[in-house]
Amino acid sequence: MATGVEAANRPMTKEEKKVILASSLGTVFEWYDFYLYGSLAAIIGAQFFSQYPEATRNIFALLAFAAGFLVRPFGALVFGRLGDLVGRKYTFLVTIVIMGASTFAVGLLPSSETIGISAAIILIVLRCLQGLALGGEYGGAATYVAEHAPHGRRGFYTSFIQITATAGLFLSLIVILSVRSIVGEQEFAAWGWRIPFLLSAFLLAISVYIRLSMNESPAFQKMKDEGTRSKAPLGEAFGQWKNAKIALLALLGLVMGQAVVWYTGQFYALFFLGSVLKVDGFTTNMLIAWSLVLGSGGFVLFGWLSDKIGRKPIIIGGMLLAAVTYFPLFKLMSHEANPALSAAHANISVVVRANTAGCSFQFNPTNTVSFTQPCDVTKAALARASVNYRVENTPGDAVTVTVGNQPPVNATNNPNFRRDLAAALTAVGYPVAANPTVVKMSGPFDIFREQPAVLIAILTLLVIYVTMVYGPIAAALVEMFPTRIRYTSMSLPYHIGNGWFGGLMPATAFAMIAQTGDVYYGLWYPIVIAVACAVIGILFVRESKDNDINAEEVSR
Repeated sequence: MATGVEAANRPMTKEEKKVILASSLGTVFEWYDFYLYGSLAAIIGAQFFSQYPEATRNIFALLAFAAGFLVRPFGALVFGRLGDLVGRKYTFLVTIVIMGASTFAVGLLPSSETIGISAAIILIVLRCLQGLALGGEYGGAATYVAEHAPHGRRGFYTSFIQITATAGLFLSLIVILSVRSIVGEQEFAAWGWRIPFLLSAFLLAISVYIRLSMNESPAFQKMKDEGTRSKAPLGEAFGQWKNAKIALLALLGLVMGQAVVWYTGQFYALFFLGSVLKVDGFTTNMLIAWSLVLGSGGFVLFGWLSDKIGRKPIIIGGMLLAAVTYFPLFKLMSHEANPALSAAHANISVVVRANTAGCSFQFNPTNTVSFTQPCDVTKAALARASVNYRVENTPGDAVTVTVGNQPPVNATNNPNFRRDLAAALTAVGYPVAANPTVVKMSGPFDIFREQPAVLIAILTLLVIYVTMVYGPIAAALVEMFPTRIRYTSMSLPYHIGNGWFGGLMPATAFAMIAQTGDVYYGLWYPIVIAVACAVIGILFVRESKDNDINAEEVSR
């Protein structure tokens, strides 16, 4: 086999293409399955949770949230250990079967009206299985591809794995939009939502067929033949400080910044367009879909470039670029997507007068916490209406809202508070729900109009930041750990970073908006984490592109 410069310059072999296809295709399907639940959470909640008392619904919502984000690191531990003991191929074959079968079962699961509370319990179990499977899939696919890649091309080869999360999101959006348009909104809510889940059976069959034909990775096979596998991957990876320290640096110096930039560029942008700027769901999904199409080539570009100049300059550069430009980009997005709302933010003063001792920080990732104090109700109502406001601390129990030159609106023991607040906002120029200036697309080729075109350009730039931080990350993580504990070691920091730091972003950002009254204040969450991660990465994380991943110990 060619080595060094020859290996880096030779064409990709047929076997290597097959390895990349098998790993990437399966991981696309895993992400597709995982995103379906998030995209259809409201409809699924109505089918399985809505008929139960509030306390019961809250428990189910909490469990569904935990399965989606908190369970992923446990999947990384379970399947990472298995991958280092048994092998990469068989482990991530198991993960795709678990994910695909669980998703297909959701499509068949009777609603709670048919089989009662058992339906909700089964749904949560299936969701937990999805989270566990996803926790094991990424590390297996990235490790498998990297261990097949020639030295000097790992960034390029593993960059195809990095496309999979975005491709899975894109595929889920397209399938949902297509089914919705074919069956109609009413039928989709009743039964059509099941179709995207049932389609996962075909995706599963294709992926399993391809993966069954693959061989074990050469690095693992060599280690297995020589009898040098770790007997206790978890203990060696996290019980020995020399290895645990590298996992911690991988999390704090690379992954947590990558995670918040990724979630901001794809998921928070979607949340901001829909929930803050009040853009309709079809238009929001269409804008995001076009930005993914236009920007996703950056994954391969920056993966390839990281083989030339290193992983760190690109990943950290993406974090810093994002941190510097988020505020102007999101303000421009507001101006283009909803000009009337943007003008109201700039010109209309809204003041909440309350005893701030009675105000809470409204962090509510599962939507199960009820904030009932007048101050909290007021701030939540203003935040959901996308109103910029400030809070003045006043003594006593009274809470009032002064909107422009309107008389103060009483928020204490006022059953008509929401109606009175809406009337005051409308009177001074805050746009009503049927705001004609909000961007609206009726089809995919409306992108040639100015408003959608500018928004797609902004969103594409956000996706390019995602590709900078995410394109080289798999190669960087693989290169930080020796073969015998690689699957275990890289999976945990990846899923803690992306499942917790990234996954909590929308809820944290909304709480920050409600706390401060500034619709842009939530951007400080990714900015501060990205800058902190960049500093830690610059100071403590070593460049890894030239590491020999087949060595007993990698360069530390």
